[in-house]
Amino acid sequence: MKNLTRQVRGQTQKELVRLFDRLAQRHSRWEVWADFVYMTAAALSNAVDKVHFEEREKDYLTIAGKYNKAELEAVAEMFALLGIGMDENPDQDFLGELFMSLDLGNQYKGQFFTPYSVCRMMAQITGTDDLKAKLDRQGWVSVNDCCCGAGALLVAFANECTRQGVNYQTSVLFVAQDIDLTAGLMCYIQLSLLGCPGYVVIGNTLTEPSLSLDGRGLIPQDKGNVWYMPFYFRDVWHWRRVWAQMDMLFKSENQEQSDPALPEPKPPPEPVVYNATKTGQLTLF
Repeated sequence: MKNLTRQVRGQTQKELVRLFDRLAQRHSRWEVWADFVYMTAAALSNAVDKVHFEEREKDYLTIAGKYNKAELEAVAEMFALLGIGMDENPDQDFLGELFMSLDLGNQYKGQFFTPYSVCRMMAQITGTDDLKAKLDRQGWVSVNDCCCGAGALLVAFANECTRQGVNYQTSVLFVAQDIDLTAGLMCYIQLSLLGCPGYVVIGNTLTEPSLSLDGRGLIPQDKGNVWYMPFYFRDVWHWRRVWAQMDMLFKSENQEQSDPALPEPKPPPEPVVYNATKTGQLTLF
């Protein structure tokens, strides 16, 4: 079997691949990757999202039951290496590039992710020309990728915001959707580790597009397929959801007849307190 570590770049990715190869000795390569992605995403989600906690914790424990203690320690180390790699260089598609380097795209559904350099160019061309003007008018903006894959385009947009002097943690809502669970959770993990506020919807964009109860996408219609990023729960976004809820209630009261097809708005999730760095950015850890 060829040496997969030669296809990846950077010591962090090489170390992660060595652990991946160790796990793949007793399990299939795709199974190891999908399990690693789900367990990592569930660990992030369950720390803040109590609505979906029980179901995702049950799935997490079911997956963990397939691995022995040493293998679970390797999975945890892979998670740590992922965090280190994205901290060392936030301006990259860490998981997407690794996925393609390991040739997993050819093995599963023929997936091919857009190169990060292309995504970065697209973010520079289309995303930030009048961003500061929009923020002055609206207070915050949203960005959506309806076929997100591993999230390279949204990662590139977040990094372009940083280069433009925009704090995306307080000024940009990130919304993503993908039909494939593993791909969507790769996006969810990367955006979560970057401190992006928002959510990822798992579903077919053509037949079941992501919809929101409010007019600006703050409160999605959640059928159990929405993964909320940890920074979606921080105080500034919590209060924006509160105001959106109030606006929805006032509009409902003013209508002569309410639409029975629309679900009743749920109370917004409680805010979560995060630690601040010296530069004012917030961190998960």
